[in-house]
Amino acid sequence: MNHDYQLLYNQLFVHYGPQGWWPAETPFEMMMGAILVQNTSWRNVDKAIFNLKPFLEPEAIEKLTLDQLAQLIKPSGFFNIKAKRIKSYMEWFKTYDYDIDLIKKGDMLQLRGELLNIKGIGPETADVILLYALDTPIFVVDAYARRIFFRLGYDMPESYDAFRKQIEKELPRDLVLYNEFHALVVEHAKEHCKAKPICEGCPLFGLCARRLD
Repeated sequence: MNHDYQLLYNQLFVHYGPQGWWPAETPFEMMMGAILVQNTSWRNVDKAIFNLKPFLEPEAIEKLTLDQLAQLIKPSGFFNIKAKRIKSYMEWFKTYDYDIDLIKKGDMLQLRGELLNIKGIGPETADVILLYALDTPIFVVDAYARRIFFRLGYDMPESYDAFRKQIEKELPRDLVLYNEFHALVVEHAKEHCKAKPICEGCPLFGLCARRLD
């Protein structure tokens, strides 16, 4: 089956419009959010970010003890594990003097490798950081993307990177497109392609094989 990813993107964009993602005020807040959102909902992340607001500078996070950080991010769940992940991430970030512009000058494949070497940073979290904080056009493969593409009838690879590369080879390396694509997938999963889908009014109805789990 021929998969038209550009058509899929266009249909979602026409229906939902620009999303203006990532939902964060600064790139650093976005980085913290990418770790906090692991295995939880945005509602819980918002509460954790609210608690973190007075400390949303790298130097301030660095000064917090592991326990202080864990208590602040408690609403996000798995807070002791996530506090350790944030501290590990900060050790890596410090090697670049907390300078996002300096990181952006690096080779993105090498940067992705560095991110994946941080304990607790998997491909999805690494790619979200690359896309939204470091301006790298990359497709984020999350559970929503897997659900939507499966239901459409697309037979996507099991492996994360094979799934990502299959889409990327068909689309232009356009930062805005990838930025919007991930956000639109998330929005569509919330509005229509839920665990129990709402097919009525779905902007992808004409493209969809309605292959349910």
